[in-house]
Amino acid sequence: MSVEAAALAEAGDRRVMPRTTLAERPVAWVRGMREVRLLDLSRTGAQIEHLDLLRLRTPCHLELPPLFGALILPAHVVWCAVIGRKRTLGGESFLRSRSGLQFTALTVAQHAALADLLHLQSAPIG
Repeated sequence: MSVEAAALAEAGDRRVMPRTTLAERPVAWVRGMREVRLLDLSRTGAQIEHLDLLRLRTPCHLELPPLFGALILPAHVVWCAVIGRKRTLGGESFLRSRSGLQFTALTVAQHAALADLLHLQSAPIG
């Protein structure tokens, strides 16, 4: 296990805010990349699954799908780990990775919208 992976495992137990796991793994976007899958979301960050690698501390913008209010949230990459490979029908091979994003400099309106979204996502159905 790499030093970064060990730090990630240890950090997983010390999250500042509870995360909402998104079982349906909706499609989202990180500007400048292909689509990503949104695995979980909190008021302070998100975990995504994607092809290829993201560089640590790289600034980015996470674009949530319309179902999630089409929010565009400024963030930076706090960790990235390879979880496997994906082969396309054309024979190309890509790394499959998961990354943690930490939101940065959210506006009051973005904070409020994110809080509302998380409240709706965690509300019981029925």
